[in-house]
Amino acid sequence: MKIIIAAGTGFLGKNLEQFFLSKNQEVKILTRNPKRNNEIFWDSKTIGAWKNELENADVLINLAGKSVDCRYNDENKKEIYDSRINSTRVLQSAIDECKNPPKIWLNASSATIYIHSETHLNTEKTGIIGDDFSMNICKSWEKECFKLENKNIRKVTLRTSIVLGKNGGAFPKFKQIAKFGLGGKQGKGNQMMSWIHIDDFCEAVNFIIENENLKGEINITAPKPLTNEEMMKQLREKLKIPFGVPSPVWLLELASIFIKTETELMLKSRNVYPEILLENGFQFKYDDFGKALEKL
Repeated sequence: MKIIIAAGTGFLGKNLEQFFLSKNQEVKILTRNPKRNNEIFWDSKTIGAWKNELENADVLINLAGKSVDCRYNDENKKEIYDSRINSTRVLQSAIDECKNPPKIWLNASSATIYIHSETHLNTEKTGIIGDDFSMNICKSWEKECFKLENKNIRKVTLRTSIVLGKNGGAFPKFKQIAKFGLGGKQGKGNQMMSWIHIDDFCEAVNFIIENENLKGEINITAPKPLTNEEMMKQLREKLKIPFGVPSPVWLLELASIFIKTETELMLKSRNVYPEILLENGFQFKYDDFGKALEKL
């Protein structure tokens, strides 16, 4: 297969690239700063020569979007929104101009589309979607992707939870916090943490590509979310750190100003279940956090 990954130089993109290259697939990366032979310039806003790569490609994966690990001021909010909507919109325009466009388009989304929930398990069918900045970003993002229906193009939005890997994402930060002795519960600690190991993330993307009956919104997360308090406890035990100072909400609010992030990233309860993947026979290598920790 020929696989195009838009904005594929980050944590998820690099791991997907290596995954597909290991299967002898051809991978092309659309990026603002091309440095390698398989990287093509795009600005994520306008159609350019990169459009030619979509012609006769099999798969398009769009991961574009400014990181939400920032302060939610007006400037950053606008960039978070624009980077997701504009990239999705320009890819749609490019696809519309192709004679032989990709057969499947997987567009990034987020498990944060669901409400803060400590008890209700959000599946694709039963998930409750609310109304705040983060949820509205996800709703607009998915709406833009599904706005137009193209014949013979299967569209999927990947409602992805926290992805855990050694070479990027959240896990190195969790590990560092625990090693500093600050690996206690964050806030009340009863917020649910939905997560997925990077290997299962890549396998899930491949599974969706290979199963032609899968389309629409799909939760990309391990089947066993756990509380923040339990997650940090298991991490401390694995690292043999005897204690972890808890972080009350007021302290997190203060710290988030200095490290330029938002407490929502740690305090929102993401209680998400991958019903569609499991119903269609996907098997997780790391279905509980303990197994994932062993690998990590």
